[in-house]
Amino acid sequence: MITQKEIAGIAARYGKEITIGTLGGHSALDVCRGAKDEGLKTVVVCQKGREKTYTEYYKSREGKGIVDETIVLEKFTDITKPEIQEKLRRMNTVFVHSRYFWVYCDIAKIENDFKVPIFGTRGLVRKEERNEERNQYFLLKEAGIKTPKRFSKPEEINMPVIVKAAEAERGYERAFFFAQDSGDYNNKAHELIKKKMITEEALKKAVIEEFVLGTQVNFNFFYSPLTKEVELLGTDTRRQTEY
Repeated sequence: MITQKEIAGIAARYGKEITIGTLGGHSALDVCRGAKDEGLKTVVVCQKGREKTYTEYYKSREGKGIVDETIVLEKFTDITKPEIQEKLRRMNTVFVHSRYFWVYCDIAKIENDFKVPIFGTRGLVRKEERNEERNQYFLLKEAGIKTPKRFSKPEEINMPVIVKAAEAERGYERAFFFAQDSGDYNNKAHELIKKKMITEEALKKAVIEEFVLGTQVNFNFFYSPLTKEVELLGTDTRRQTEY
């Protein structure tokens, strides 16, 4: 893994004009809006075929727009190519990562080969991986944060649950379905397998979790290393769609 000393050395060579970089995904416009509000330049790394939002509609021009620069690649994974990294470093880029970034770019390559300063820690992102040891569930438990009850096998289900299994085609996305007991679970699971939406292997690794009734709100928090405080940035609605 790239060491903190290496990244610190790169950042030390940066000038005063920092550019905030991000991948052209679901949170890119939020990142760019925030960066522009703070008077910083922005660059979005896009994949060919998905770039118009950034190269045209939100491009900075005549006092409008929030995307100053774009880098369009054949595929997102090309971001680790030496020439792309060099271009980002020349712009004094600090990359703001997201789940989108780690899904579309190989985690190992980002950890070991992406020599561009990243806001936050590289190692912590792996904790979002469902099969990672000591993952986010472990951290939540260690922090004493209450989470929905989890069931190790369908036979234990005694309340409404939501089942989260990796999709067959897009392993980084999950297919959700609800069940009220083991029989309901088996019927719906087998139907999804029959439709090739999930696999038997994915079902074995699926998370069976208590479905908590109530208003579904996603709270977005941010820990500021400047103020040493946790800030509530806002809320949004999360909708779990059943297949």
